[in-house]
Amino acid sequence: MIRKYLVAGLFTLLPLVVTVWILKGIFNALVGIFRGPLTWLAHAIQLPDPPTWGLALFSALATGLLLLLVGALVGNFVGRQLLDWLDELMMHVPVVKTIYGATRQLMGAIQSGQGGSFKEVVLVEWPHPGSFTLGFVAHRDCSWAVAGGESMVAVYVPTAPNPTSGYVVMIETTKVRPVDLSADQALTWAVSGGVVVPARAPRTIGRAPEQP
Repeated sequence: MIRKYLVAGLFTLLPLVVTVWILKGIFNALVGIFRGPLTWLAHAIQLPDPPTWGLALFSALATGLLLLLVGALVGNFVGRQLLDWLDELMMHVPVVKTIYGATRQLMGAIQSGQGGSFKEVVLVEWPHPGSFTLGFVAHRDCSWAVAGGESMVAVYVPTAPNPTSGYVVMIETTKVRPVDLSADQALTWAVSGGVVVPARAPRTIGRAPEQP
């Protein structure tokens, strides 16, 4: 009986703990960004160092205003031109362009399936034989990377709870099984750690792959 109550309590509190952990990470990141400038400004006008709660409040407000500003810029021609210029500038900075470009393309693919990427959900045997997971077809034909790669497909395997920290694996096309799921359903399943499943089980999971 005690074990039953402990397990019930664990699963009841786990979503709250995860939520608090994520919010704490966001809180610390926001405070870290604005701590230096606000502390410098306080010293410049001869005021004491701002308290942590003040930094957090200002950081949250500033972040919200920044998001609203960027959203407003995207909605008009001048703003889009400005963002395109900023995007081009970032892509010309050494080292930064590698990280920025890869992250931008990944987020774009996850969000909207740009360029045909991340639209096709597949079942792959990974990370070892007998273990399966869902992934997204990122690109077909891996001949640029390995001899005989024409018959291989690059599959992006998202991780939980952050899908952007996933893995890219090259797998023989014959070992990739199509799945009757939308990209949103597969991504939700991955981010939830497998807890949130589609309302109706897909009929094509486990179907033998088609021969090329």
